[in-house]
Amino acid sequence: MQLRADNVSVVIDGKPVLHSVSVEAKPGRLLVLAGSSGSGKTTLLNVLGLLARVESGHVTVGGQEATKWSDSKRRRFWRNHVAFVFQDYGLIEEASVGYNVTVGRRGLFGIPQSDRERLDHVLGHVLLSGRDKEQTARLSGGEKQRVGLARAMFRAADIVLADEPTASLDRRNRELVISFLKEEARRGATVVVATHDEDLMAAGDDLLRLGDQGDAASLNR
Repeated sequence: MQLRADNVSVVIDGKPVLHSVSVEAKPGRLLVLAGSSGSGKTTLLNVLGLLARVESGHVTVGGQEATKWSDSKRRRFWRNHVAFVFQDYGLIEEASVGYNVTVGRRGLFGIPQSDRERLDHVLGHVLLSGRDKEQTARLSGGEKQRVGLARAMFRAADIVLADEPTASLDRRNRELVISFLKEEARRGATVVVATHDEDLMAAGDDLLRLGDQGDAASLNR
């Protein structure tokens, strides 16, 4: 599912954050939004994910004009098509690892057997086999980020949006995150990442650098 921003500008609390920026995220490719702190890369990620509204310009999703979608239509878009990987993990700390991975798929009697098998598979893929009943609050930062990856993998979403997913992680966990994002793109997902991690920038298929004034400085590859 293609995401596209055309000449978008964003103002937050009276301060211009993005100025006439255009970018396209394509299925099967990893787009990296890079720039220094305050350059607007997270804001642009949120614009593409319909988490932030624009002052001017247009956002399209799968070829549909989405700039002025209602809140209910945006919620359906997130529920049906998007997986988020957050810097602060976005997990329910008091719940189990398995609950966090399968949230949204659980019914009155838990999850179907097919989903149980999928849960075991994705936890194994992020090196958390057999830990589905463990309380999330007991995990390390790197392990929590891996739970976030497992949740995104479990959803098999059309779009994966990640905000600074490797921040504060050790090298082993950073490599796992980068590998996951590349795998999701190879699966055919549209993957967009905001980061200042040079290794993650190098792993991307497309790279957009944002200047300090929220201007697109360059689009490489």
